[in-house]
Amino acid sequence: MRTNLRFLTIVGAVAVAATVVASGASAKAETPKANKKVAILGNEKAPQGGTFLYNLGVEPTTLNPITGTDLYNQTIQSFIMDSLMNRNFDTYEWEPALAEKVEISKDGREFTFTLRQGAQWSDGKPITIDDVKFSFDVIFDDKYNAAHLRPYYENIEKAEVTGPNSIKFVTKSKYFGNFDVVAGLTVLPKHFYGNAEEGKKKNKTILGSGPYVLKEYNQGQSIILERNKNWWGNAITEQRGRYNFQMVRMRFDKEENLVLERLKKGELDYDSLTPEAYTLKTEGAPWGTTVLKKKVENLQPKSYGYIGWNLTKPMFEEKGVRRALAHLMNREEMNKKFRFGMSLPATGPWYQQSEYADPKVKAIAFDPKKAAELLKKAGWADTNKDGVLDKGGQPFEFTLFFANKDTQKYWVLYQEDLKKSGIRMNLQLLEWNALLKNLDERKFDAVALGWGGGSVDLNPKQIWHTESSKEGGSNRIGYSNKEVDKLIDQAIAELDKKKRVQMYRKIYGMIAEDAPYAFLFNDKFILYGVNKRIGMPKETYKFAVGTDYWWMTDGK
Repeated sequence: MRTNLRFLTIVGAVAVAATVVASGASAKAETPKANKKVAILGNEKAPQGGTFLYNLGVEPTTLNPITGTDLYNQTIQSFIMDSLMNRNFDTYEWEPALAEKVEISKDGREFTFTLRQGAQWSDGKPITIDDVKFSFDVIFDDKYNAAHLRPYYENIEKAEVTGPNSIKFVTKSKYFGNFDVVAGLTVLPKHFYGNAEEGKKKNKTILGSGPYVLKEYNQGQSIILERNKNWWGNAITEQRGRYNFQMVRMRFDKEENLVLERLKKGELDYDSLTPEAYTLKTEGAPWGTTVLKKKVENLQPKSYGYIGWNLTKPMFEEKGVRRALAHLMNREEMNKKFRFGMSLPATGPWYQQSEYADPKVKAIAFDPKKAAELLKKAGWADTNKDGVLDKGGQPFEFTLFFANKDTQKYWVLYQEDLKKSGIRMNLQLLEWNALLKNLDERKFDAVALGWGGGSVDLNPKQIWHTESSKEGGSNRIGYSNKEVDKLIDQAIAELDKKKRVQMYRKIYGMIAEDAPYAFLFNDKFILYGVNKRIGMPKETYKFAVGTDYWWMTDGK
């Protein structure tokens, strides 16, 4: 998938091998490297045609590119929508996309993009500079429900049309990611989404300017995409060897065993594999013959799973209680039993392999004795001798919502350890849309989810700042720490990357200490299964697996 995304996305899993990389940030303002000729990373002679059979995993709650926040929506966007610029999978530098060039003012405060002439929307209408301005303006217009994007664009003062084919973005103040957020701006068709009320209703359709268009949406079953005959890249030499499939069919299969069967039968061409599937469920024919399994490493940001506590609930308000709950999660056993040692116990609020994560922060160890001490200190005791802790007449009982049935074994193990310590956790499996609805309405006790990898040079404001806990924001658990807020604001304004790394590491440690989530795992490897009929230049690029450059060897 392409790298035009720029914010974190919700994932309904313990930890997934997300192959979408969000566009990150460079500490430097000299990004005119983006004006360099686009490197050809694919096979220029790759045959075009055939149908790529892909498993999306979950039916997205919406296809709307303005309001969509989950990974499934973002994956579809990556095929259909374009941004002003794209990331190079091997260098991570910006390269021209809808914008064919950019000029940056001497003070690094203004960025002027020149729109590619002749580019069209998939319906044949021309892409205009007004479309670009509209795409920025909707982020701050309450009628469009795009609050989840605001933490990234809040430092952009305005988008000013400077000519029939050019637009200038003016920044309010210094921020290390100023250029990156505007370069990664997803460009929307104003004629299609311009009416806010009508646009909100467009949840089962999507219009863009990217390499594919929506052909069919079979609700509950699949989404079929077709190559966009009007895509500007069709005539660009540097895009040769990219987007070679004529069609992409996306299924919504959630159960691992069904996905593996489809891979074996050739009903899927590609899907990520869990460590358990890679180790135990992919032995013997046709594995190794018609379907191959891959274990690769690259530098793309790693996703992580978590249990998020609703911090508006009294039982989760105290840090000591949350740390006790983390001490009762036996991640070492989970990793050994279900992940075959291929994962690392997560230590904090983003993946620990990042240079922005404090290596001195350690995972909260499984320690029932320590948990008991913390719970006792917080006033929890089994006063009526029924085996359940209570406080003020209320038992320590809560419900964990989760959407991925294959993860239930993790929660059952956790449930048993909690029970031994006098805590009753009920498990409730919900459909993805229902889970997100409860999440948005704050109608939950605890929720098992994950975050996609996000950016190489990340911005923690989207999830961890108090401002992001407002309606429509991504801080749905209601985490608030004024010291963390202050440090985040200071850090994102720091252009010196070495200094910013140290500030981020401090933020990482402070959030980890607060334990607003029970952090689960960071994967060491990217595991996937692929049909032998798929051709690829290489098994992975430096910052992405690189499915954009694959092709069908049999033409089917």
